[in-house]
Amino acid sequence: MANLTIAVPVEILKSARRRALEQGTSVNAVLRDYLSQFAGAQSAQANAARRVLDLSRSARSGRGKTKWTRDDLHQR
Repeated sequence: MANLTIAVPVEILKSARRRALEQGTSVNAVLRDYLSQFAGAQSAQANAARRVLDLSRSARSGRGKTKWTRDDLHQR
């Protein structure tokens, strides 16, 4: 495991320690869990984006024979 040093205002750290104590955990554990979820969320978003692009490439639908112009799409 790697160590991480962060700068946090004293009052925020005091409040975080109190809240962690109330929840029966530690600030370190809370941050570790948050970072784990944060890292996983980015991975999940990247996987979802890849899946959407894969589905788009393999879709059988198309635009048909219609040829749209910019003016057709932006009629006012």
